[in-house]
Amino acid sequence: MTQETRLVKFLVYGCQMNFAEAERMAGQLREIGFESTEDAERADLVLMHTCCVRETAEGKAYGKIGEIKRLKREKPSLLFGVTGCMAQKESDALIRRAPHIDFVLGTGRLGEIRRVVEELLLDRVPHFVDVSEGGALPEKVTPARQGTVSAWVPIMYGCDNFCTYCIVPYVRGRERSRRPEDILAEMRDAAARGVREVTLLGQNVNSYGKDHKLADFVDLLREADKVEGIERVRFMTSHPKDLSERLVEAVRYGKHLCEHFHLPVQHGSDSILKVMNRNYTTEKYRELAQAIRREVPGASLTTDLIVGFPGETDADVEALLDFLREIRYDAAYTFLYSPRSGTPAAKMDGQVPDEVKHERLERLMALQNEISLEINERLSGTVQEVLVEGPSRTDETIWTGRTRTGKIVLWPHQGETAGELARVKITQPQTWVLKGERLG
Repeated sequence: MTQETRLVKFLVYGCQMNFAEAERMAGQLREIGFESTEDAERADLVLMHTCCVRETAEGKAYGKIGEIKRLKREKPSLLFGVTGCMAQKESDALIRRAPHIDFVLGTGRLGEIRRVVEELLLDRVPHFVDVSEGGALPEKVTPARQGTVSAWVPIMYGCDNFCTYCIVPYVRGRERSRRPEDILAEMRDAAARGVREVTLLGQNVNSYGKDHKLADFVDLLREADKVEGIERVRFMTSHPKDLSERLVEAVRYGKHLCEHFHLPVQHGSDSILKVMNRNYTTEKYRELAQAIRREVPGASLTTDLIVGFPGETDADVEALLDFLREIRYDAAYTFLYSPRSGTPAAKMDGQVPDEVKHERLERLMALQNEISLEINERLSGTVQEVLVEGPSRTDETIWTGRTRTGKIVLWPHQGETAGELARVKITQPQTWVLKGERLG
């Protein structure tokens, strides 16, 4: 008997880990006859995988939940589920607010998606909620990956750091590392399917293995470097308090380990870092940046920055800007502080007015854009090895790829295929991308 084919529409918000988890849930659903669709109107199941790290992500999710009500009205058989961080945080309050939601699964119950959907299809009993802790995504399920060249590979889940602004430890639980043999097996499987690049994911990859003691992160990196068929290995995110000299050394001598360090500093003022509970100083971070640039010449360094944290003064902002001028990041992801209920920072005195936050963010972005452009301009005339990804979103005649240091490169297509390593001469550096021409 042929299994009935159904369609699932994924709506994914938030970080790279959420996209990786969505691929794993898609793999589970594929086993019971679900194929992905981009058209929500045709879907038999709409699955929203949510984020609640920032208020904007949560707001977008609530807006989309409202839109799905119309689809449910027009197609009563449609299943609608909400999973992930916002599901964990809000639990059954989501269904009280939006009764057209059929099920809610928290971050520790994503491995139950197949069973829950099967049961709902059989008896149509709505309003299933499970946000209990524990559980893991099944290792035997092959992720239904969106990309053909690059793959996200989670190596651990959860976080033990409890930064005062961050909701992640509360909605994702404590750190849980996957077994190294499972990670390497997933990499080998991805390589067999044509993947050329993997990014190892964790809230703090430097903490990998502290629970099971089977391998630490450097051990894992060195084994990942040996996986046949994988040309590039990336990783994110590294917490500065745990970055080791061994890790920097591993990247320096690794064959396929990319010379790119994403090292979130979050702020350039020691007083703010202390209140954030980041457990390092600007001096400690400065030493790390210097070690990276000394040991891995040409490496790119990127970061995350938050402005408008409670108690932030004009002097703190000036310290942050001075720190940027000194460290000179290749790029920075910049955010306005967003209070998250349940975190210590949400209750702190000295909340910064929105208009002040926005003014400070504009200054920060202007300075970082200036630095990014200056760094990229130094690459003019150089030849870069680029992993070809495919046509750009806006012009099929222009193709895109990334350097080993993570910089986006655009060039006129000359017959390249996705997954190929191409040599591109940089002719027009810009703030966010490098434009060039293919050689050879």
